[in-house]
Amino acid sequence: MRKVVKFGGSSLASAEQFKKVGDIIHSDAERRYVIPSAPGKRNDKDTKVTDMLYACYAKAEAGEDFMADLKAIQARYEEIIAGLQLGLSMDEEFKIIEDNFREKSGEDYAASRGEYLNGIIMAHYLGFEFIDAASVIIFEENGEFAAEKTNEVLSRRLGKVEKAVIPGFYGAYEDGRVKTFSRGGSDITGSIVARAARADVYENWTDVSGFLVADPRIIDNPPVIETITYRELRELSYMGAAVLHEDAIFPVRREGIPINIRNTNAPEEKGTWIVESTCQKSKYVITGVAGKKGFCSVNIEKDMMNAEIGFGRKVLQAFEDYGISFEHVPSGIDTMTVFVHQDEFMDKEQKVAAAIHRLADPDTIEIESDLALVAVVGRGMKSTRGTAGRIFSALAHKNVNVRMIDQGSSELNIIIGVSNADFENAIRAIYEIFVEVQL
Repeated sequence: MRKVVKFGGSSLASAEQFKKVGDIIHSDAERRYVIPSAPGKRNDKDTKVTDMLYACYAKAEAGEDFMADLKAIQARYEEIIAGLQLGLSMDEEFKIIEDNFREKSGEDYAASRGEYLNGIIMAHYLGFEFIDAASVIIFEENGEFAAEKTNEVLSRRLGKVEKAVIPGFYGAYEDGRVKTFSRGGSDITGSIVARAARADVYENWTDVSGFLVADPRIIDNPPVIETITYRELRELSYMGAAVLHEDAIFPVRREGIPINIRNTNAPEEKGTWIVESTCQKSKYVITGVAGKKGFCSVNIEKDMMNAEIGFGRKVLQAFEDYGISFEHVPSGIDTMTVFVHQDEFMDKEQKVAAAIHRLADPDTIEIESDLALVAVVGRGMKSTRGTAGRIFSALAHKNVNVRMIDQGSSELNIIIGVSNADFENAIRAIYEIFVEVQL
């Protein structure tokens, strides 16, 4: 059995955290491939090493003296090395980084050094082989990740080593130039390695014990979701329930590899299992509730629009022409509403409205701002009668006015539009009726 394990920045912020990680890895011989992030914050006032590297390189690129910043970064690593009592010097590595900074090797190179250096320390500490991600994670010249080529190269490389550390977050072009994924890219690297290793499980270790039923900033101590499907995860992640970078789902999903979200500081807890499908029933009717503020709606009315072929395409063309993506498009016989992110839309609203008039010739257009969207997600909703009724009854009881309702054909989720001011109350109302009532 093979397990790929990824550890986030908070799990590797100090020597003390490194020791916890070492104990977790050594406690299970099946944990064979390790993907470390760069050191995160040691406390609330601390700075992540990746942010320190960005700031340091910005000075180098501007021709300013950056050596004090670079020495502060080196001190972070030397503190970890000393705490682990490793006979390891980083002087040569930092001299190479200094030279490359002076040669302005690029922001991606600079940012990647956090994971690279942590990977070297982790490999020495565990006694595993170190594999530089730049040698096995490949990007095309246009910046696109070369998934199949990477899988071929990485599979071949992992086949020659029993246990290894592969830094997260970055890879390289064919010519060796370093290229990073977006923020959260260590999750993606872990997923890529899990696919290449044909892992049985991809364990993603962080500072929380899995996905929660609701946002803990709104709900006190919401329970952990024990099992969630990829589709449910996608719906909740889209609505802001961010524990795992959503691009990390796809490499393992196509191989049917389950993901287990675990807590480095509470390794005894089972965390959340993310699977393709399951016969296990959710503890509650809903799997989770999440949402985001900051939307606006564009309501288009036209008599007999339902009989006009191509009307919807013409309306959406106006948004596309100005580079605006839509979130939801609920419609009626003579009305069509397009929900968009308010901050993307504000500066272009009059241009888009004019384009809709020109392309679709509506009777009226009405724009409403300061709206929030709430997603109620759960595979159990499909087989449970009265779910929608309970949702709207709970919202009415809390005096929350529903501005929009949108349910997908899969019956996996119900999207509700409310005002920004009602957002937290809406989350609490739904949580109370489906979770607290059953506790």
